[in-house]
Amino acid sequence: MKRNSSGRILVLARGAAMALVALLLLVAGFWSSWGTAQHIMLSKGREHGTLAVTRCDDDTCTGAYTPKAPAPDRAQVTIEKSVAVKKGRTLDVVLKPGTAEAVRTGPAGGLYAWVPLGGALLLAALVIGGGLRLTRLAWGAAGVGGALLLASFLAL
Repeated sequence: MKRNSSGRILVLARGAAMALVALLLLVAGFWSSWGTAQHIMLSKGREHGTLAVTRCDDDTCTGAYTPKAPAPDRAQVTIEKSVAVKKGRTLDVVLKPGTAEAVRTGPAGGLYAWVPLGGALLLAALVIGGGLRLTRLAWGAAGVGGALLLASFLAL
């Protein structure tokens, strides 16, 4: 009888550990995405404009910023380099408050901001399916994560 109860405790502990790992993956993916997505989703009262990319380095691209509303023009604004940000392109952006850093807006920028969450959903799906043995939930998480990554890829 003691073997049976200790076996149950071990199964419950394994399930709790797997649930904790899946939750940690999802929270980290959300937190990583929210750092950029908050500027796109909560953009009311922030500086909106266009960025004409003139130069790209290894990690960032810079260019001239033209505001849409009355605000000072900025000679140099930076944006994180990605596959969609190239020299010569003009992008709709919003500036992070108090900085000269821009974040791409619109559907492509919004989807790109949530890419870390899409990857976290795919990783969590492995833990949910393999560790927790919740296959339907795992397929759902993988489907949502994959759809988010695919939509971001197609939008860029």
